[in-house]
Amino acid sequence: MNFGLQDRVAVVCGASRGIAYAACELFAHEGASLVLVSRNGASLDSAADKLRALGATVSTVQADLSTAEGTAHVTETVMRTHGRADVLITNTGGPKTGPSLGHDWSAWQGAAELLLRSAVELTRAFVPGMRERRWGRVVGITSFAVKQPVPSLVLSNSLRAAVTGYYRTLAEEVAPDGVTVNTVLPGYTATERLDELAEATMQRTGVSRDEVFARWKMETPAHRVGTPEEVASLIVFLTSRQAGFITGQAICADGGAARSLL
Repeated sequence: MNFGLQDRVAVVCGASRGIAYAACELFAHEGASLVLVSRNGASLDSAADKLRALGATVSTVQADLSTAEGTAHVTETVMRTHGRADVLITNTGGPKTGPSLGHDWSAWQGAAELLLRSAVELTRAFVPGMRERRWGRVVGITSFAVKQPVPSLVLSNSLRAAVTGYYRTLAEEVAPDGVTVNTVLPGYTATERLDELAEATMQRTGVSRDEVFARWKMETPAHRVGTPEEVASLIVFLTSRQAGFITGQAICADGGAARSLL
C-alpha cells in the first residue's frame, strides 16, 4: 500500500534499535527521507548504514533528548539540512525501575526530562511548521503501562501517562490544521529494553529469565511477546495519508495485555 510518505521528512527518535528502528525500515520502503536520532553514536551509524543499503536517504543526529542542548541540536540540524519535519516520532529509553516510594525527587525529575520534556520540546520545535504547511504527523511511542500500570515501573507509568495527556491536548488544538497526534502503546515486545526489564525483575524477585518471560507471556492473551515490526507497522500507518482522520488516540499494540475497556 502507498502511504503517501514519498519524500516526506521523518524525524525518528531512539532510532538506532528496537521498535523505532523497525519503523525506520518501513519508512525507508515508503520512500521517506529519514533523520535518525540517538544518544549512541556507534549504534546510530550502524542503523544508518543498514537503512542506506535499503536505498533510503538518511541523516543522523547524536543527541541526548533529556537535555535542552540535545533537543536544540536536533532542531537546528533538521532545519539546516531539511528545512522541515513532516513526521515526528518521539521515543526515548525508559527510566529507572523501582517501587513508588523508592525514588528521590532527582529520579522523578530525570524521568520527566527524559520522557516528557523531550516530547514537549520537539513538538514545540516542529509542529508549528506542520501547521503552516497544513500537514503533519506526530506519533509518540509510550507503553501499555499508560492503561495498565506495570509493577516497579512507577516512573514510566506516571510520566508516560503525562505524555499521553499532553499529546491528547495537542491533538485537539492542531487537528484543524491537518496535523494528527497519536500515541502507540507497546506491550511486552522483544527489544533490548525488555531484556533490561527482565534483568531488573530477576534481581528483584530471584526468579530465572525463562520464568520472567513465561510470566509475561501468560499475562498477554496472545501468549507471546510482540515483535518490533508488529508495533512499527501501526506507527507508520498512523503517519500515512490513509490515517488522516485518526487523531488524539492512544492505541495499544500489546497482544491484549491491557485489560481496560478504552
